Amino acid sequence: MSKYILAIDQGTTSSRALLFDREGTPISVGRQEFKQHFPADGWVEHDASEIWQTTLSCCHVAMSEAGAEANDIICIGITNQRETTIVWDRKTGEPISNAIVWQDRRTSDYCDSLREIGHSEMIQNKTGLLLDPYFSATKLRWILENVPDARTRAENGELAFGTVDSFLLWKLTDGKSHFTDATNASRTMLFNIAEQRWDSELLKMFDIPAAVLPEVKDCAADFGNSTADFFGAAIPITGMIGDQQSAAFGQGCFANGSAKSTYGTGCFLLLNTGEQIVKSSNKLLSTVAYRLANKTCYAIEGSIFMAGATIQWLRDELKLIATAEESEQLARETADDLKVYLVPAFTGLGAPYWDTNARGSIFGMTRDTGVKEIVTAGLMSVCYQTKDLVEAISADGASLNSLKVDGGMANNNFVTQKLADLLDCEVQRPTITETTALGAAYIAGLQAGVFSSLEEITQKWQLDEAFEPTKDQSWRDTQYSGWNAAVKKTRTQE
Repeated sequence: MSKYILAIDQGTTSSRALLFDREGTPISVGRQEFKQHFPADGWVEHDASEIWQTTLSCCHVAMSEAGAEANDIICIGITNQRETTIVWDRKTGEPISNAIVWQDRRTSDYCDSLREIGHSEMIQNKTGLLLDPYFSATKLRWILENVPDARTRAENGELAFGTVDSFLLWKLTDGKSHFTDATNASRTMLFNIAEQRWDSELLKMFDIPAAVLPEVKDCAADFGNSTADFFGAAIPITGMIGDQQSAAFGQGCFANGSAKSTYGTGCFLLLNTGEQIVKSSNKLLSTVAYRLANKTCYAIEGSIFMAGATIQWLRDELKLIATAEESEQLARETADDLKVYLVPAFTGLGAPYWDTNARGSIFGMTRDTGVKEIVTAGLMSVCYQTKDLVEAISADGASLNSLKVDGGMANNNFVTQKLADLLDCEVQRPTITETTALGAAYIAGLQAGVFSSLEEITQKWQLDEAFEPTKDQSWRDTQYSGWNAAVKKTRTQE
């Protein structure tokens, strides 16, 4: 009897693969970093062939660590960095250019031109997204406009477009499967999330030929089989889901109002809104949480660009700490009413501001400000930015009762406690923090019959520690008003 689910977790800086057993317990992991390319100011690219090679290598490492062969694996689930855009040749499977990464800002001027002629509201109404270079549509258009012969070849049906999930699926199936799932499709700015289809008006506006698009499936579906060449035998691929939605799935956020926040390089907070699309008036995103059995569950999402990356900056650039773990002890030695504020707008401010020209700043320093105060301000910036998102969610009419956290920074007890204090709600950390890969395993396992229902998956979630608020409203108001003042001074646009 096959024992494992292989979960591919393809991220922005590394590819990973994990084997989970039938209970959802992680057994082994393979991880490999790959090169980041910065060919011009604001441009970020990946070599899609390197993404594929590192992914395949990680799968082999995870299988080797567990002593697993292909016939030990029930199915494969894929989760991935979203929005990153790849175009490849349908005959050879080779990319026609580097992948344009979600962080890339090269299409800012084009987005501004669309905004000036009044397309923002139409785009948000159809896709749930803000008109921004973050999403795939303008990246795809740029490739078709700037790679020689790309547009002609695309119109002739010679090229395929996909986000990373689609490209990995194509490679795994040797070109037999050109699919995506509803969560990844919902991040392209080409997909009508209410009607659950590619939108002809958007395709016309962005000048995208429909011939390049993948077919959109449920998250749990038959996506084809990996060819026997890669693992020794064919393995069914039965799940695909974008990374932040996958983390929410792995956290069991299936009930309306349930929420998770993932603290990695950046921070992404998703709140389940059930069958309702909540249109944000506060610059949050409406998105697909998951789609199962042709039934769509929606979410509202806020994105923070700098979370763990802020601590990396304090470590690597300022050299105030030697390891990220040191930050927790320094914070515990710092006064609880800290008036130093670090606004980590190194690549602009994300939700709810979307101020791409803002830059990092520190306010409130005095003669006795030292290493521990600046490091603590960096940790607190993550908590304040999370509160920004929660305030915006509340203003949009959705309510957050508790918050499940995951990602590297979720292991910092100072951060989790301050989140509870600032948000005035319980913060829950699970026993298994590999929630992104776990979500992909759950999705694939649902389709393969390993798991019977969302109810069964919900029961598998286990609490490691719950953090309750310990501060009063006066402390919250004082600290947060100081943060708001610092952000206002940092912003370049209102």
